[in-house]
Amino acid sequence: QVQLVESGGGLVQAGGSLRLSCAASESIFSINVMGWYRQAPGKQRELVARITSGGMTNYADSVKGRFTISRDNVKNTVYLQMNSLKFEDTVVYYCNAHKVRRDGYSDYWGQGTQVTVSS
Repeated sequence: QVQLVESGGGLVQAGGSLRLSCAASESIFSINVMGWYRQAPGKQRELVARITSGGMTNYADSVKGRFTISRDNVKNTVYLQMNSLKFEDTVVYYCNAHKVRRDGYSDYWGQGTQVTVSS
């Protein structure tokens, strides 16, 4: 069972920046993919960005060029640097750990952190 603790959300003006952090309870070397998702009320959770254990990244089109995902393998922490924030980035952000096993996979989620962008 992987425990994920997010931090760094808050209120920021449009055009500003925030950095989200996600601390894992175990070495992230053992986690195949770490990612950030977001979910607006009444909508499905959507991928924002993810990073593999090998360092490959991919991003949602809506955040490309503005958000950067990174990982610190020593601190077992994944970050999401969010720049040029827009009002529509206002949602709850969730950290995800995706572990592949021989018999399938497991997904673990953090509790979520609210990001609010004022226009």
